[in-house]
Amino acid sequence: MADSSADSSASFFRRHLEGWKGYWAERLSIIDNYRPFLNRNKPLPKWSASDVEEFIASDPVYGPTLKTAREAAKFAAAGGLIGAVSTAAVSWKYSRSPHESNITLGLELAYATLSKLTCLAEHVGTPKSAVLSLVAGGVFGMTFGQEIANHWLQLYRLDTLGSEVKFLEWWERKIGERP
Repeated sequence: MADSSADSSASFFRRHLEGWKGYWAERLSIIDNYRPFLNRNKPLPKWSASDVEEFIASDPVYGPTLKTAREAAKFAAAGGLIGAVSTAAVSWKYSRSPHESNITLGLELAYATLSKLTCLAEHVGTPKSAVLSLVAGGVFGMTFGQEIANHWLQLYRLDTLGSEVKFLEWWERKIGERP
């Protein structure tokens, strides 16, 4: 009797795990479009901006979509830069000790000995918090920039994945690795 309950609980977990595998396989089926380009023995050579412009001019269906997707990447980069710099600056500003003034700090630096410099370095600010804010602000800003581009350029109406795959197929044909 104990064996049958152990078998039924194992089968329950196995069924549950198989359900999750199916769920994620369905959600990540987007990777199947990129599979021929990801699992290569020899990677594709790098392409230049002129190559991308040539594809945009040559393909009337997927060219404009790829151009719009490239514009959206500029939104994301700008958002990441703005987010990173602004959050790091705010973090650096407010991580300093509030009772130090610039004049006092300048005089202490001018007359400080080596031991005084090490104590003074503790009051200047915490670079760890500024670096963490830089990274987090960059990620948040990039995500926010992508969302703005998605709505501003109406990317939800376009098949950007299809245009990227068509570009990679075109690039393979151009360099002569695929018929």
